[in-house]
Amino acid sequence: MLKKRSVTLAGHATSVALEPEFWAVLDRIAEARGLSHAGLLVWVDQTRGRRPLASACRLLALEHAAAESIVRQA
Repeated sequence: MLKKRSVTLAGHATSVALEPEFWAVLDRIAEARGLSHAGLLVWVDQTRGRRPLASACRLLALEHAAAESIVRQA
């Protein structure tokens, strides 16, 4: 089941629907960067290029989870 969050990006209201597991990782990223959920989504939007927002969010979450895994193994 997908969970939606709403945000205003570049002056336009939009929503992003992701699995709760991805939101959990994105919440950890936002907290580590001192950002709100909306602040993190704004950053993702600004850096995603032509990639869909939901895809960019999932890839960021996967990259972060992989980095966490490497740190735990060290």
